[in-house]
Amino acid sequence: MSEENEMNQAVEATKEKILTALETVIDPELGIDIVNLGLIYEVELDEAGKCTIKMTLTTMGCPLADVLTEQIHEALSDVPEVVEPEVKLVWYPAWTTDRMSRYARIALGIR
Repeated sequence: MSEENEMNQAVEATKEKILTALETVIDPELGIDIVNLGLIYEVELDEAGKCTIKMTLTTMGCPLADVLTEQIHEALSDVPEVVEPEVKLVWYPAWTTDRMSRYARIALGIR
């Protein structure tokens, strides 16, 4: 196995750890985690341990941005590979219920 391939596998494994940690962040209004709600758009991780999370909220005026960002920082503190977490709120593409996982749809009674 090449060194580059091993590095890619290590990055992907770390991204999985990050997503697992983010599943502990629960949207207080809906009672579902932000990963299954489809709020996480992208996870980037560089060699230095800087982790950038691109996410959205269910609505632009959602008052929970600060609460969720704080919870994300807390959750990522359990992932040793993440040295510097950063949360970037994005509004495009706009969030819709189509982004939700099957689990979230069932939990919220959405078909």
